[in-house]
Amino acid sequence: MLRSFRLGNHRSFAEEQELLLMPAYDKTREVLPVAAIYGANASGKSNLLDGLRFMRSAVVDSFGHWDADGDDGVPRRPFRLDPALRAEPSTFVVELLIESVRYTYGFVLDDSAVREEWLYSYPENRRRVLFEREGREVKFGSTVRTAKVKREVLEEMTRENALLLSVAGQSRFDEIQPVHRWFVRTMRFRRSAASRPAAFGARRLAELLERGDTSREQVLNLIRAADLGIADVQVERREDRSRIDSYLWRAKRAEEAGESEEAERVKAHIAELEARGPDVEMLLKFVHAEGGDELFDLRDESEGTQQWIGLLPVVLSAIRAGSVLVVDEIDTSLHPLLTSRLIGLFLDQRINTSQAQLILTTHDTSLLGTMLGEESLPRDSVWFVEKDRAGRSSLYALSDFKPRKSENYERRYLHGSYGAVPFLAAERFAEAFGADR
Repeated sequence: MLRSFRLGNHRSFAEEQELLLMPAYDKTREVLPVAAIYGANASGKSNLLDGLRFMRSAVVDSFGHWDADGDDGVPRRPFRLDPALRAEPSTFVVELLIESVRYTYGFVLDDSAVREEWLYSYPENRRRVLFEREGREVKFGSTVRTAKVKREVLEEMTRENALLLSVAGQSRFDEIQPVHRWFVRTMRFRRSAASRPAAFGARRLAELLERGDTSREQVLNLIRAADLGIADVQVERREDRSRIDSYLWRAKRAEEAGESEEAERVKAHIAELEARGPDVEMLLKFVHAEGGDELFDLRDESEGTQQWIGLLPVVLSAIRAGSVLVVDEIDTSLHPLLTSRLIGLFLDQRINTSQAQLILTTHDTSLLGTMLGEESLPRDSVWFVEKDRAGRSSLYALSDFKPRKSENYERRYLHGSYGAVPFLAAERFAEAFGADR
């Protein structure tokens, strides 16, 4: 589970900011299951999530996919509006809870190399150094029992522009593996509906149903509970010859160009693909209550239905596996009541038995209030991002204002009591049309 995330000098976050997922009020929970982030357009909400995404990418990919020669350095994105900060390093730190053991992992890097990296564990609430790194020099803690030769090989393999944790993930380094595995398996991202079509999610849902990774009854119940007018779903298997067809086209072009060797090579590959048979694409079809046996494609459904169908596979997988699901603009095309119910899946301990977490951005202020007599978001789950005139984003919590439980958070937020709202002067909109006030 994620207890906190800190970043500095990443995109619009010039100074270090920290997102805490530790309860301020409900002491029955070790970690909060939900963090909802509000703010004006272009305030930096998505940049905060991008910081989490970058940190995961660095752990998973820096050893295998970042430039091995070091010529391209580190693909970071520092704050660009202050020339002095462009050359300053960026910082990323997480505090995790893995199998009841607390870990702190972080790194500092600039355009060319990793400057610092560290990993600590806290069994029985006492800090143990697993490793500390400055540049290429690595010091392992006294509790790390992995053979000295293996530690030396690991240190030698770690390039200037790669994380040691990324390298260690490729080897059997028992003390470090839990944290690397957390980044690889536990963190899941879903971009906004505008950048990731729901068709991806629908295909994923069809695959989950086909493999039996989730029950048809559960999917149907969630679709019916959303009141979308869908009575049934079916998985349709369809041959997909697009890959074979693309190679046939390449072979034809090679023959026309007189490249006989290339044409024969491509044809041999086509023969292998034909022997294995064409790819099979899983498609989700929908039956409407009033439509009888008529099957509808996803594109026939409303945008809200498409968004819900697109979210279901990642939500189901996250709750089953205990993942940290990060969703940008979760409320896109969804009715506020449906968004509230989706968040409620993570808040309900009867459902979320694996302690999955949901980190989301939203503009839906109705979630700050009560719906159907229930609180949609606990007070300590609400965060705000605000950008100043210099383009610097800051992150702060609703709990910083010490709000009473009886307060109308939605009204106070919209009236500017908590900041993080856009300044929208009616006069400026009128001026755009040449209207006099």
